[in-house]
Amino acid sequence: MVLDINNVSKKYNKEKFGLSNYSLSISNGILGLLGPNGAGKSTLMKIIATISQPSSGTLTLDGQDIVKNPNYIRKVLGYLPQDFGVYPNLNAYEFLEYIAAMKGVGGANLRQRIDMLLEGVNLTEAAKLPIGTYSGGMKQRIGIAQALLNEPKVLIFDEPTVGLDPEERVRFRNLVSELAENCIIILSSHIVSDIETIADEVAIMKSGELITKGTQPEVIQTVAGKVFETVIGGNEVSEFKTRHLVVNSIRQKDKTRLRYISNNPTEGSTPCNASLEDAYLFLTKSNAS
Repeated sequence: MVLDINNVSKKYNKEKFGLSNYSLSISNGILGLLGPNGAGKSTLMKIIATISQPSSGTLTLDGQDIVKNPNYIRKVLGYLPQDFGVYPNLNAYEFLEYIAAMKGVGGANLRQRIDMLLEGVNLTEAAKLPIGTYSGGMKQRIGIAQALLNEPKVLIFDEPTVGLDPEERVRFRNLVSELAENCIIILSSHIVSDIETIADEVAIMKSGELITKGTQPEVIQTVAGKVFETVIGGNEVSEFKTRHLVVNSIRQKDKTRLRYISNNPTEGSTPCNASLEDAYLFLTKSNAS
């Protein structure tokens, strides 16, 4: 499968664009969509999920126009929005059976599939409790399960690991990785570690525009030779930050260890291997030097 996004814009008013001439081609595997809050990630995902229509541009799935024919993607789509809601009085079984009915999913094997999904998101023991009693992380996990009900070929996850503890984040990543060979998976986050562990390709957005797309090594190459570490006095940090993009700082008594990005490193700095987080910050922060 191939999803092609061609010059898509979403205009909210004369001055505000959610997306601006956005073009992207996505095939089977996991695309990690990175960008700061307000970058347009959720807007793009809603358009792909046919919940919102673009102001201009085209979207096709295997050549079929999904703006004109939204059912072409809806029948193979699994979607977890950022603002996913639940019915608090239903238990997990009742909720998933209700979502299955809405999606037209049924048959003799439905209960078996629900059992498998609940096990996959570690909710078997809580399956008969009202969802209103669930923690935020548990509600997020039931959201992940509902997205997988119809064995989708296109999966969209908008900030899926919000509220998940470290163990459940690993479980989620393993679950998604198993699906990636035969499925288009778009995973949006502003948490770089969620992306770098599983994404085959990375797309970085800012202000409704695509900045770059490529494999992780290709994206990281944008900051190769620009990442350094140095130790300076604590009273020098503020001034240092005006001249360089600081990625991380660790206080050590009266000194501070800084990891930073610059074309003009200070004397005594040590070169570092660049990471995806370095590239992301470099590409989305306008004051990178």
